[in-house]
Amino acid sequence: MSDLDPVTLVVIQNGLQQVCNEMDLAFCRAAFSPVISEALDRSDGIYHRDTGELIAQGDLGLPVFVGTMQFSTQAVIERARDIKPGDIFIVNDPYLGGTHLMDVKFVKPFFYRGKLFAWLANTGHWPDTGGMVPGGFSANATEVEQEGLRLPPVKLYKQGVLDEEILSIILSNIRIADQRIGDIKAQAAALGIGEKRLTGLLDRYGAETVEAAIAELKSRASQRMRARIAQIPDGVYRGGAVVDSDGVVDEPLRIEMKIEKRGEELLFDMAGSSPPCQGPMNSVLATTKSSIYLAMKHIFPDVPINAGTFEPLKIVDPESTFLYAKYPRPVSGCAAEVSQRIAEAVFNALVPAMPDKLFAAPAGTSGNLALGGYDPERKRAYVMYMISGGGYGGWHGGDGLSNGCSTIGISKTTPIEVMEQYYPVLFEEFSLHEGSGGAGKYRGGFGVNYTIRLRRGEARASMVMDHGRTGPRGAMGGEDGGLNRVTIEHETADGVVGYTPPHLSKDQDIVIKPGDRVRVSTPGGGGFGDPKQRDKAAIARDIERGYYTPQQIAARFGG
Repeated sequence: MSDLDPVTLVVIQNGLQQVCNEMDLAFCRAAFSPVISEALDRSDGIYHRDTGELIAQGDLGLPVFVGTMQFSTQAVIERARDIKPGDIFIVNDPYLGGTHLMDVKFVKPFFYRGKLFAWLANTGHWPDTGGMVPGGFSANATEVEQEGLRLPPVKLYKQGVLDEEILSIILSNIRIADQRIGDIKAQAAALGIGEKRLTGLLDRYGAETVEAAIAELKSRASQRMRARIAQIPDGVYRGGAVVDSDGVVDEPLRIEMKIEKRGEELLFDMAGSSPPCQGPMNSVLATTKSSIYLAMKHIFPDVPINAGTFEPLKIVDPESTFLYAKYPRPVSGCAAEVSQRIAEAVFNALVPAMPDKLFAAPAGTSGNLALGGYDPERKRAYVMYMISGGGYGGWHGGDGLSNGCSTIGISKTTPIEVMEQYYPVLFEEFSLHEGSGGAGKYRGGFGVNYTIRLRRGEARASMVMDHGRTGPRGAMGGEDGGLNRVTIEHETADGVVGYTPPHLSKDQDIVIKPGDRVRVSTPGGGGFGDPKQRDKAAIARDIERGYYTPQQIAARFGG
């Protein structure tokens, strides 16, 4: 234990958190892309100067970036040479602590009074980084080069000056390049805000005191996580999850999760999971580990986030499986989809050990839909990227939340009014996916239905989603949640012709013409407990609100 008094320690802890929160806010307020400014698909953090370990991350950032930014910062530290104040490295290489190529990371050395004190880093989801399809979510990619531009750690800013030559290379290889410069400058500006706020904190308390607080906070987070793990009975727990397909081979990918609880530590072993796949549903190691970290944070939300949180979580590298992708395996689905299946496998394994802490599986898909084309009215190209919500699983004390955000983040669906303002589309429906909640003593929450009609021009649609073949798993006798569904409706001279992707939840390069529609229904959460034990008044309320038909109630709840 340090000699810091508790009040100073908690003030510094909150101060570090506030630095990250202000970076988050600056980033989203200045960004041009709705996926960052409205959907909040971004994150900011502070990392250790030598190890790259996480010191603090903003409350407003995506949890899946907790681990991945730590790994990408470490990759920068290993390769950085002759760093100076004002330098900013850009990196999106999945195999160097990344996710998919659209998650672009900026990493900046932070100097205090002439000495390197820490690293500031952030991630923003760029709507496009090149590749075969607009938006980067290629469902049929068989190598990473088909997914977009891959950047190793390079200095995009040198002593505060943007390198125009590197910038020109980037902009020459991505779509809608004229709009990316706004996101780039917003991302850099957020790190600048972090510099100012962290300098103020150090000016107030001194570098030595803040460093002592950082070390103490790491130790306490480790102790807190160990104390929570100690509540789990010793033993071996097994669970699993299924990915619909890899987008190329129409066969499911299986995640086998074995968790061994020993004292105050957990050992995670995914041996026996499916081998590396041909399509883009491979997961890089950084994303695989981060998915386990965020799953445990879901289970123990009171444990603060820093590198100490992860110390009691021991992970066996899942060599020879699709959860340890190596170059040139495609990975566009790893962060938004496979990561959620990994978390789902953790939940599934630990439910029997902690039924009072856990829950049935949530929808577990980000619903990635990209629409790219040319707007003849505005005379400019565009790439629209949409994230959608789904149902959460029921738990021992209540029903699941409807239209909740994905397991991996706090990102939200961009308001449809913003979408219609930016892009030549019209939303004809946005409603609850009634009946999609898995039956249980406590039912799952509901997904959503939405319908997009293209108003003008021609576009190409691509999607990488999941849970189209099997729904989110129920727990303790509960029913699985409803499925993800995608249909494209083409207007023809003979009427409407419907198209369902062969892989159900994944496809790419579907030509969309004016009047054509994209219809999506997202999954509901799994049910928790025996459906026959559901309270009669709750059943009556569900029927009254139109959540289920009387026939569905009779078939699924037994009455």
